[in-house]
Amino acid sequence: MSNSETRIIPARTGVAFEVRSGSRLKIINTYGSQVLDTWAFAATDMDEYMSMEHTRSATSRIIPGVGDTYVSNRFTPMLSVVEDTSPGVHDTLMCCCSRKTYERLKFQGYHDNCNDNFQSALASVGKHSPFTPGPLNLFMNFPVSAEGVITREPPVSKPGDYVLFDVQTDLLMVISACPQDIQTVNGAGKMPTDAAFQILNPATTS
Repeated sequence: MSNSETRIIPARTGVAFEVRSGSRLKIINTYGSQVLDTWAFAATDMDEYMSMEHTRSATSRIIPGVGDTYVSNRFTPMLSVVEDTSPGVHDTLMCCCSRKTYERLKFQGYHDNCNDNFQSALASVGKHSPFTPGPLNLFMNFPVSAEGVITREPPVSKPGDYVLFDVQTDLLMVISACPQDIQTVNGAGKMPTDAAFQILNPATTS
């Protein structure tokens, strides 16, 4: 993949790719309402992964914003937020959807899901993880009330919104365009869509 080439994340599927320290990663919500379950691993050690609980501990924020850094389960800096053109509403609390998710929603038969997308994407690059870490759910809008109640709302992002990250160490990324089409996770229309990403030179911001 050439530098700054736009690569599509097809609706309902996952992709895996490497990014090098010093580059920038731009993740784009092409049609505006697609949630992207996002994982990162140390490129040479699958036992080290981007950890939402460690990041919340390091940043003291439920939703890290511009200037904050997502860290690994060893507190290694991984991705620093440089720019976010969306309203900055993302999620670090929820697990990814799985076969069990759709069973709980009374869906009959197999439903594609982010957990399977995660494992399939890793397998496509010859990698495997014995478990699925909690993802960074980009563009997901699951607000938490003052009473601690979590609600599921459509994303508030718009077409073309993106998050730009500084890559702090060599990473293997996995991104799943969430297949959820029963609840309004991916917008009021409940229609999963394509998204995209770019790997940019450090000095490039758009």
